[in-house]
Amino acid sequence: MERPVLVTGAAGFIGFHLSTRLLQRGTPVVGYDNINPYYDPALKRARLAQLQATAAQTGTAFALIEADLDDRAAVEAAFAAHKPGRVVNLAAQAGVRYSIENPAAYIQANLVGFGHILEGCRHHGIEHLVYASSSSVYGGNTKLPFSEHDSVDHPVSLYAASKKANELMAHTYSHLYGLPATGLRFFTVYGPWGRPDMALFLFTKAMLEGRPIQVFNNGRMVRDFTYVDDIVESLIRVLDKLAAPDPAFDAASPDPAASWAPHRVFNIGNSNPTPLLDYIEAIEAALGVTASKELLPMQPGDVPATAADTSALQAWTGFKPNTPVREGVARFVAWYREFYGV
Repeated sequence: MERPVLVTGAAGFIGFHLSTRLLQRGTPVVGYDNINPYYDPALKRARLAQLQATAAQTGTAFALIEADLDDRAAVEAAFAAHKPGRVVNLAAQAGVRYSIENPAAYIQANLVGFGHILEGCRHHGIEHLVYASSSSVYGGNTKLPFSEHDSVDHPVSLYAASKKANELMAHTYSHLYGLPATGLRFFTVYGPWGRPDMALFLFTKAMLEGRPIQVFNNGRMVRDFTYVDDIVESLIRVLDKLAAPDPAFDAASPDPAASWAPHRVFNIGNSNPTPLLDYIEAIEAALGVTASKELLPMQPGDVPATAADTSALQAWTGFKPNTPVREGVARFVAWYREFYGV
């Protein structure tokens, strides 16, 4: 019998979509989530109800553990009881701006919690750990597109610093214990069942309610918006291909994208950076509503532009994210209208 995949953050945006795909292909899933109130827990519960329905339809096992990652005993118990073969760590305290207000939450979930996941992998014969990093690790870098070969030594938020720390922690476990581990630097993920604290959700809600939208840096922002189905396709392909040492790695001239250990890091982006004002136009077109914009300065911890070089991901998996922004935005708006009945 196939060993299950442990998906932390299974009630979250990406975790829900990944768990759905795994169940649909017949892979048992153990979901782990604390269902915290960072955003509406009712949305997380609705996602979990959908996962239970998918499990019933496909006849594939789905179990949920409701606990914190920083609860070491709970994490250990999950590994011991369910004996997962592979782990996808998507649970984290998300959000750049919130990390400025509440840094302690990031230390507990993203550092302490991730340490518990690594220990679970170490002691329970895990075949592959895939974990969420973020495009935010590129910090103050201005050379575009961002490449895995670039230095990521200048974070501009604690969230970014915690994600870089995750990469360093995972690399250490790969080196010391031979744990195959792959970190994925996600670029601005959007789509149905998305997070209420993200721009697409905030803008859609405000526009339907007749309120102005808050547009930072006076709209002079560019983002590599990446549709969630492309993220999940990349995740599945990476999960199925274990990280391996890079035989070309040169310790005398170390490449940040490579290692002698079985550890890899990949960007996952659409490689088609979109100006924020164009993104807003796509929302307007999908809603049939013109946005009233409140132009505001840049927020602390934010960056003006992101763009992903995904050539390494494509070479490794044979896949390149490709969903056009207008198409992805229209799918989100259709889901939003149906889910909220507006």
